[in-house]
Amino acid sequence: MLRLLDMVFSITGLVLGAPVLLVIYAVGLFDTGSPLFRQERVGRDQRPFTLVKFRTMRPDTASVASHLADASAITPLGAFLRRSKLDELPQLWNVFKGEMSLVGPRPCLFNQTELITERHNRGVFEVRPGITGLAQVNSIDMSTPKLLAETDARMLQDLTIALYFKYIFMTVGGKGAGDRVKTK
Repeated sequence: MLRLLDMVFSITGLVLGAPVLLVIYAVGLFDTGSPLFRQERVGRDQRPFTLVKFRTMRPDTASVASHLADASAITPLGAFLRRSKLDELPQLWNVFKGEMSLVGPRPCLFNQTELITERHNRGVFEVRPGITGLAQVNSIDMSTPKLLAETDARMLQDLTIALYFKYIFMTVGGKGAGDRVKTK
């Protein structure tokens, strides 16, 4: 049932959101010259997939988890996209393709070995990663791998259609701080 909801919402979001996606893409061309960010992430069953987002940092920024990146790498447009969570919109394509769900554990990088181990031990990789979930609406990010994996596992154990919608509405309503970045 959740996969059907993912399909309906991702198609609807991509179609209805197309004008917004195009405007952000065009503005992003002026901001960084490369408005889309693609990065290999750990997916379901620990298989790799390419996550797509709007770029929020300079193109020369090291490919590390957000909490390890320097805040000075975030562009002015990127700061707005992060605050509004509009940088996540292109992930609707990943949802449509079946690589992600709207609700699930945020996909990590392959070099985040502690988080991968914690998630593996809790069965978190048995599901598709998501755009949002319990950890995200509670501002728990990848800087606390054990807590994140525990929260992901608890979400998956308790996930119902009502909670699926709750996490989506909470995210759209601005709940959660998003991924932290290093400050000087």
